[in-house]
Amino acid sequence: MPTYEFACTDCGEKFEVRASMSEKDKGMKPACPTCGSTSATPLISRPSISTGGKARPSSCCAGPGCCGA
Repeated sequence: MPTYEFACTDCGEKFEVRASMSEKDKGMKPACPTCGSTSATPLISRPSISTGGKARPSSCCAGPGCCGA
């Protein structure tokens, strides 16, 4: 489910809302978690992209034998 970022026009708080694309298309009026106002402006944020691949394990070693192996 996508995450949408908003900024409250009353208090300036930035907050995120998780909603389906169909909910967004119907017109969302999220309430600010700080002041409760429904006057929020959607923000354009950087998309999060997942390739679906496995993450590489991190290495604790800087060189041969440094991990006590």
